[in-house]
Amino acid sequence: MAAPPGFESLVRVTSTDALAASSIALLEAELNGRAIVPGDFRYDEARKVFSGAFDRRPALIVRVADSTDVSRVLSLARETGLELAIRSGGHSGAGHGVSEGGIVIDLREMRGLEIDAERRVARAETGLTAGEYTTAAATHGLATGFGDTGSVGIGGITLAGGVGYLVRKHGLTIDALLAAEVVTASGELLRVDAETHPDLFWAIRGGGGNFGVATRFEFRLHELETILGGILILPATPESITSFIAEAEAAPEELSTIANVMPAPALPFLPTEHHGRLVLMATLAYAGPPGDGERAITPFRELAEPIADMVRPIPYPEIYPPEPEDYHPVATARTMFVDRVDTRAAKAIVDQLRAATAPMAAVQLRVLGGAMARVPVGATAFAHRESRIMVNVAAIYERPEEAPLHEPWVAGLAAALRRGDAGAYVGFLGDEGEGRIRAAYPGATWDRLTAVKDRYDPTNLFRLNQNVPPSA
Repeated sequence: MAAPPGFESLVRVTSTDALAASSIALLEAELNGRAIVPGDFRYDEARKVFSGAFDRRPALIVRVADSTDVSRVLSLARETGLELAIRSGGHSGAGHGVSEGGIVIDLREMRGLEIDAERRVARAETGLTAGEYTTAAATHGLATGFGDTGSVGIGGITLAGGVGYLVRKHGLTIDALLAAEVVTASGELLRVDAETHPDLFWAIRGGGGNFGVATRFEFRLHELETILGGILILPATPESITSFIAEAEAAPEELSTIANVMPAPALPFLPTEHHGRLVLMATLAYAGPPGDGERAITPFRELAEPIADMVRPIPYPEIYPPEPEDYHPVATARTMFVDRVDTRAAKAIVDQLRAATAPMAAVQLRVLGGAMARVPVGATAFAHRESRIMVNVAAIYERPEEAPLHEPWVAGLAAALRRGDAGAYVGFLGDEGEGRIRAAYPGATWDRLTAVKDRYDPTNLFRLNQNVPPSA
């Protein structure tokens, strides 16, 4: 879908000075959505992203209503040369959902959802959050797996791959992706799937926002009315950590787990004497018959006397914890894959968390495998099908200027935990440089992504991302 004839001539400008009131007025006259500029009463709220580390001031935010709006804004970005940010849920660890002095395409008002329960297919616009999609699908007893946070936009998490509570049972989010509608750098709207533009369909399944603006996804839905799930809190010791990982690897693939080793927060169901003490706070999700789930979860309960056990049959959407609207954490983090969590690594986790100086520090452990691992490595741009465990190290603090105080701790612990696997998950990367992006897209994956980039975005219009630049 190209921009309307004559539109580009209205915006033939070369700097931020060109975004004068007259140019924006002309754009607004063409839009089905709305433009937000500095001084607008909506501006400060509109430029916020999830992370509190970023206080960027874009020249223009456009809350698009449809793919036609996206095409029009891309024309403006091409002609001005201004940096372009694409925002779905705004959860990028590098703040890629907002630009300093550039243009933001904000998808959050594109939240249409059509569910064909008989065919088990959903058509979803990319401004939807994972929680909104999951709640709607659950009314039909169906689900698609996303991540572990309900406020994440389905646009960003899908393009990254999507590692969540159904990863072992049903694979990554992209493993449920049947087709997508993508507006390319030229402004053309393409429907892509395994048969139509298969190179682009391969690339958007894990390649991030390098190739266009995804405006709609078509997902496969799985039957899932309830799960056996919730929080299980155990004392954190080297023994409990290594044993938890061993049980998670041995568990049936209906069970996916996310374990956070961290000081216990002041949760209302947690005895006060445990607040601030190091715990293993795990979220378990068993997507199968409840009786089988109880047998699968019993070994975890027997690792140590649980401090709290909230695991029970629940509707699937309840697996997403409530999130305060004003929660904007400031953090330094590292993500990696590892082959194992041995006793030495577990001891490093415990010792270093006790020595951390940040107000909150955590190590997250996710055992992978199952359905995710059965997809061939080269089938999608997500190249880590054989990776066994994902590890995330984070220090959370109050002000962005504190980052230099906590960066050495995060980097040091991450280095101590590396075991075998040199890969990284692009969805959790911060602003860490090309080397880390190449770790997310190793070897032939990088070369193939570059070839797709050359075809669909040769000028690197889509560069505010974990960028795979064109070969030129």
